[in-house]
Amino acid sequence: MKATHFATITHLKNYQYWLVGIAAGLIAIQLTLADRSNIADLLSTSFLFWVAVSYMVWEKRHTLDLESDIFSGVLGSLLIGLVLLRSTFVSGYDIFIRFSPLISVLGLGLLASGVKGLKQYWQHLTIFLCLAIPSGLPTLLIDVSTLTAKFSGLLLWYSGFEVSRQGVYLILPTGGIEVNPGCSGVSSMLQLLGISLLFLFMFPTSRVQKFLVPLIAILVGFIVNSIRVSMMAILVAYYSYEAFEYWHFGDGSMIFSLAAVIIFGFLCNFILQQNAPKTED
Repeated sequence: MKATHFATITHLKNYQYWLVGIAAGLIAIQLTLADRSNIADLLSTSFLFWVAVSYMVWEKRHTLDLESDIFSGVLGSLLIGLVLLRSTFVSGYDIFIRFSPLISVLGLGLLASGVKGLKQYWQHLTIFLCLAIPSGLPTLLIDVSTLTAKFSGLLLWYSGFEVSRQGVYLILPTGGIEVNPGCSGVSSMLQLLGISLLFLFMFPTSRVQKFLVPLIAILVGFIVNSIRVSMMAILVAYYSYEAFEYWHFGDGSMIFSLAAVIIFGFLCNFILQQNAPKTED
């Protein structure tokens, strides 16, 4: 009886080690592909989400139900095999890089806990679902480009510039720009939305805050990007095309993305301070 019990424990530990090793390999592959895509916000967001999800799994390691079955194991292995096979054909940016973490977590969840145990990983799957959502999808529901052009035009007008708007075009006396879907700030809003879910999953919040935090994330992403669009309109109006290219396509565009994350981080820290128990001197 003792020998059998010891063999069972050893087998369980080895099984967990295999899962950790497979997960580490999948993480390394996805981050490598994200780095090769030359999209900095994709790499930084993927890294942040992987770290957070790994920490969440580690915190729940003693309460996870690790019982799978043959069907779930085969299905999970097929999903992981799909990720590995598809990754070999990726060169540069590919939408698959955004979907692979979601498929990987789903496959690992099936291997570890089976179909019935997937509910334990709903938070992790939700986080990577935000990464997988294409930035063009929200534009099918609402014309974000027009909203960005309107708000950026208001910022320019209140700043004293003579600006007019025609649809998604911002026109100044000496030049203008077009706010296309890629400049509408959807990617930044989705990034902050995912970070807001991390915050809600990892820290206790009230019901009101659970509604406000994602809303604040979307507003911060929208406002910061609108400021960026306004600045690019000014640069075009003053014939600073090199500076426009830097802030539009170069590293300058990532500065605004980082600024949005930092601003949202300060707001989250403020919420945590409000929720902290008050102590008397």
